[in-house]
Amino acid sequence: MMQQKRNIQIIEWEDLDKRKFYSLGVFMTMTTRATVYPFTLIRTRLQVQKGKSLYNGTFDAFWKILKAEGARGLYRGFMVNSLTLISGQAYITTYELVRKYVSCYSSNNTVKSLVAGGAASLVAQSITVPIDVVSQQLMVQGQGCQLTRFKLKPKMVMATSKHKVTFGQTRDIVVQIFHADGFRGFYRGYVASLLTYIPNSAIWWPFYHFYGEQLSRLAPADCPHLLLQAVAGPMAAATASTLTNPMDVVRARVQVEGRSSVMETFKQLLAEEGMWGLSKGLSARIISSMPTSVMIVIGYETLKRLSLRPELVDSRHW
Repeated sequence: MMQQKRNIQIIEWEDLDKRKFYSLGVFMTMTTRATVYPFTLIRTRLQVQKGKSLYNGTFDAFWKILKAEGARGLYRGFMVNSLTLISGQAYITTYELVRKYVSCYSSNNTVKSLVAGGAASLVAQSITVPIDVVSQQLMVQGQGCQLTRFKLKPKMVMATSKHKVTFGQTRDIVVQIFHADGFRGFYRGYVASLLTYIPNSAIWWPFYHFYGEQLSRLAPADCPHLLLQAVAGPMAAATASTLTNPMDVVRARVQVEGRSSVMETFKQLLAEEGMWGLSKGLSARIISSMPTSVMIVIGYETLKRLSLRPELVDSRHW
């Protein structure tokens, strides 16, 4: 009975009013990113620092940045990063379309989600990497400026310290990257990003369904389905983040430090910091990914319900 109830509540691509789906989706994505962005910034700084040269951990970094740079310091590069809204919509669209395509060959929900999640991440990262390259350079300015080869001009730093919003910082970093590495510089770490986020996305969805099924067996029969999903989401996020964090550390170093070889970066990381180096930024990554998963699960499922085609609303029972 529980399995039947769960199947009835799955809203597929063809059931959606696409206009509502995209307009509400932009708002949901922006809200989620704004909420967890400070921990994304902290994760990046922790991953690219040598040893514990600046910060001793996630919360130490949070308080030091807040004290030295103010609340705005936790949102360095956010305006540029918000352009990833485009990749977010591309991810959602690709996921739903590939899921629909795979359903023609398999009815297994885990298989559909694994393939669709991996494909969606491939498309999204092709759009996201140039944005990430620029936003990460902005993230490590301020206290972390010695971690990167690109530095803001003195007048840009002064403008930042006076809390003036300026797009000159972004332009300055973009010009420096282009002069140093050409167009290819904006896709530095592309392979590392694919090796990080495709497995992360492909792992998240199957674990999400696995945890959801386990929770549904343990929960009371009248437990809301959305609540089970809200718990399964962060559990899947913690699992996926832990399994893919080593490659995420390598990706961050390749993009921020301007390295060209994923394997050489991996070897150097092991030589300098040992196995511990592969776990750098993990707590910050989990802290940011777990609430993100809750918001995505609740928001995405609610978004799909609100975007149901009018003629289908009365046929669905939650």
